[in-house]
Amino acid sequence: MFVCLCTGTTSHVVSEVVAKGARTSREIAEACGAGGDCGRCRRTLRAMIEAHFAAVDSAQQSVSR
Repeated sequence: MFVCLCTGTTSHVVSEVVAKGARTSREIAEACGAGGDCGRCRRTLRAMIEAHFAAVDSAQQSVSR
């Protein structure tokens, strides 16, 4: 699915960037361009960041139990 229509960036690309450590929409924009133009996708980018790190935190809590 396209996340950023301005750059044609897909959710797969954004997920990879977030998995590599991007924690803000600005960091995503620097890495792949998404969110760096008109900004309409920034809310989606932030939601993807939150979802990724929530899943990571949940997995870490499951391992530590």
